[in-house]
Amino acid sequence: MVSLADLPLRDDLRGLVPYGAPQEPVRVPLNVNENSHPIPEGVAYDIVTSLAGAVLAANRYPDREFTELREGLAAYLGDGLNREQLWAANGSNEVLQQLLLAFGGPDRAALGFEPTYSMYPILARGTGTAWIPGTRDDAFQLTARTAVRQVREHAPDLVFLCSPNNPTGTPLALETIREVYDAAPGIVVVDEAYFEFAPPGTPSAVTLLPGRERLVVSRSMSKAFAFAGARLGYLAADPAVIDALRLVRLPYHLSAFTQAAASAALRHSGELLAVVGDITQQRDRILAELPSLGFSPVPSAANFVLFGDVADPRALFAALLDRGILIRDVGIPFHLRVTAGTHEETSEFLAAMTEISRR
Repeated sequence: MVSLADLPLRDDLRGLVPYGAPQEPVRVPLNVNENSHPIPEGVAYDIVTSLAGAVLAANRYPDREFTELREGLAAYLGDGLNREQLWAANGSNEVLQQLLLAFGGPDRAALGFEPTYSMYPILARGTGTAWIPGTRDDAFQLTARTAVRQVREHAPDLVFLCSPNNPTGTPLALETIREVYDAAPGIVVVDEAYFEFAPPGTPSAVTLLPGRERLVVSRSMSKAFAFAGARLGYLAADPAVIDALRLVRLPYHLSAFTQAAASAALRHSGELLAVVGDITQQRDRILAELPSLGFSPVPSAANFVLFGDVADPRALFAALLDRGILIRDVGIPFHLRVTAGTHEETSEFLAAMTEISRR
């Protein structure tokens, strides 16, 4: 047996550990921003029926262009999009990885504004792209002035804008996206993985796509659609960007089963998204009740809450884990993050926080 250190690993990967949130067998898992609501039985039945059809044709390769799925995604997003402007992969992480493979690489750089999604620098490193850790304004906001200044300073090949931002939940104004795009020389990626949890009427960056051939809007079915286990992420962009991704994607990268399941889920988008209102209510409960316990939640437009004034994050994390509740330490000093679960899960979390804070 040899160890990792004995292998001829790339030098820039030596000493690193794989990405991954803790996977503990707990009663209340609120650490990875999943949708805790199960898929309705009728929807599940239709998905299973679609999967059965895919099994009967599994001796053949799947549709390499996943035409039906792209048509469904375009119809879901609306705003006049067509299938030629849609792309999908196995989770939004693979979508982002393909963008970096196509537009990043050695001697190229990507800029993000930290704290932000921790996979951005990991994906950049895996593709040989230099990562530039930009900064935010106070209270984790990102104004156009702050973002544009850093874009002009570094002239990156890619810019990542997470809206709402993970792990802070902070929304991002369309004006900031417009100004970043105008200042950036390369691809601008707006990651809207949590967009469905934003306040009703919030405009999507999809509305900015016309006339902006370097703008990409990434989405996920993992969160609002309760489809994390199916692994389906997608993006909307100019058709030329889609052509670029064909250069780096693996052949038949979306299995027939993934395509069938995701297409069926899109047919039931109304039913699957019906729980979004309940999730945002639980998020708002957390935002409203934590201050009375001595914590400072960051205003959130996502399905999670980052909260500060945690004197000992490790001790609070452990105390909750002892009670069967798993949340997330995202590495921000004196902060922890919790997913808004069902009413029952949120109640358990808040009751435990009350008990712990009064000890």
